[in-house]
Amino acid sequence: MSLSYKKLFALMDAKGINKHFLRLNGFNSKVVDRLVKQAHVNTSTIEKLCALLDCQPGDIMEYVPDAEQDTKGDDAGATRV
Repeated sequence: MSLSYKKLFALMDAKGINKHFLRLNGFNSKVVDRLVKQAHVNTSTIEKLCALLDCQPGDIMEYVPDAEQDTKGDDAGATRV
């Protein structure tokens, strides 16, 4: 299971915000680096981002299934919706 923060950086770009802005607003550089690298961050980070950017969690992240999960448990001939 993976979470992608590509939507976060697209939203920031649309608002004219860069990574430095996050650091100026209390985000540790290590946390910003974890977001860039699509690594796990805790929910308090998500809450702070949503408050700062005036958005919902779904506006800044999305679930992206691993390739392994896509094939695991599929029935032969079943159609994936």
